[in-house]
Amino acid sequence: MNIPFRSFVAAMLAGLSVAANAQPFPSRAVHVIVPFPPGGAADLLTRALGKKLSESLGQSVVADNRPGAGGNIGAEATAKSPADGYTLLMGAVTTHAVSMSLYSKLGYDLEKDLAPVSLVANVPHILVANPSVPARNLTELIAYLKAQGGKVNFATQGNGTLSHLEFELMKSMGGFSANPIPYKGSAPAMVDLLSGTVTLLFDSIPSSLPHVRAGKLRGIAVASSRRSPVLPDLPTMSEAGLRGFAADSWFGVMAPAGTPKDVIARLNADIVKALDSAEVKEIITKQGGEVMGSTPEQMAAQIRGDREKWGKVVRESGAKAD
Repeated sequence: MNIPFRSFVAAMLAGLSVAANAQPFPSRAVHVIVPFPPGGAADLLTRALGKKLSESLGQSVVADNRPGAGGNIGAEATAKSPADGYTLLMGAVTTHAVSMSLYSKLGYDLEKDLAPVSLVANVPHILVANPSVPARNLTELIAYLKAQGGKVNFATQGNGTLSHLEFELMKSMGGFSANPIPYKGSAPAMVDLLSGTVTLLFDSIPSSLPHVRAGKLRGIAVASSRRSPVLPDLPTMSEAGLRGFAADSWFGVMAPAGTPKDVIARLNADIVKALDSAEVKEIITKQGGEVMGSTPEQMAAQIRGDREKWGKVVRESGAKAD
């Protein structure tokens, strides 16, 4: 008599499991892995987007910071998560267009293990200097760096980050040497920049802008191809003397490969809707960012183009992160 009863219980449990798995998406909280520390652009964007996104999804959207290895720790964690839409990644040009060239070994495949959902924003970097640096523009800065003969400590947001590649590109185009000091993201690098432990950094506008406005840091130039509307008087690197220098810093949402197409479509529609809201637009633009909602296909094309561009920079500079 026990055998039929056990079979009945097993069948019931299996049925409950199928029913649970068949629940329409989303039926619980969605976690967005931020592969950088709190306080940086990726973190600010995730929290601003997540608040609005939770309204349309009807579930909490939780930011989960997992910094390290130029964003690769968080990206790998996402790639190895269940492909069900409940774990996403706030990816960046770093994790999807730079790492493949800089790292000889990755614990995941950038092309096969992560699926684009939507671009979110372009958040330009600016070159900022501690006030102890006696240069007020890019021409003076390059002359100063050449005169120092490699003695200057130049912070980066970590080996393999866009901040690292911007430094390598500037060094190559400017013909100077300096010491790159890698940090685990923008926030810890900023602490040392403000104290003078390091004196230069390519950083996102959201985290640098308050310090520039307060006079604690000096803005030298904008790294992107266009000037920032929140710093209209600050020239681009190209305008300031390094003709052709352009480094756009985009962020976008990714999901583990194999996530159902209907779930990707739902997430894409709700993300684009959230980005079109007045609240999210205001937060992004006030921080110097540009809203970039897109289709998954448009994001994939952006990734392919930037991989080619930054792969060339890595090869020509000889930069390596491991």
